[in-house]
Amino acid sequence: MITALVLILAAYLLGSLSGSLLLGRLRGVDIRTQGSGNAGGTNALRTQGWRFALGTVLVDVGKGVLAAWLARRFAGDADVAYLAVLAAVAGHVWPVFHGFRGGKGAGTLVGGLLVLWPLAVLPLLAVWLLCLTITGYVGLATILAAAALPAFAFAIGADGTRLAFALAVAAFIAFTHRANLARLRAGNEHRFERARVLARLFGKRPA
Repeated sequence: MITALVLILAAYLLGSLSGSLLLGRLRGVDIRTQGSGNAGGTNALRTQGWRFALGTVLVDVGKGVLAAWLARRFAGDADVAYLAVLAAVAGHVWPVFHGFRGGKGAGTLVGGLLVLWPLAVLPLLAVWLLCLTITGYVGLATILAAAALPAFAFAIGADGTRLAFALAVAAFIAFTHRANLARLRAGNEHRFERARVLARLFGKRPA
């Protein structure tokens, strides 16, 4: 029990190391004061460019990988490992080192899945890319991708631990993207038009 608690706490602290905020300190910027105000990869790309965004994503995914690997290596228990990933995601959203104002958790979640459930990453990525290339809405694509995880778990007959994890993740990602949902309803959500490859490819053309 003590080992499990230490690993979950360590995962939360790892999650609290925000890629965009750490890199932003080197550049002298805080992206929470720019763009959407979110400390995630999308806002990093929008406000600082692709190199900064790539570094942000690598750090955020990497800490999910490390949290999952440490939990699996030293606990040897699936329940603890999945709880550690959730703790890392929570740390990313509410980072203790950055005033509890972080990102939305998707990158860190993917990092954990790459270690604990790599096959699940494929359908999530497929849903994310499909939605993004049709709508251009990153937030909506992320919400739908997370929602696809429980469907995938049901489809393959996943065990109780994975099913519970999938349901928790889908609900949590919807919660962290609630502002995106509100902007979608209001009709003022930011859209990446350049990402709408399928929409342009199969959209109606003038006669």
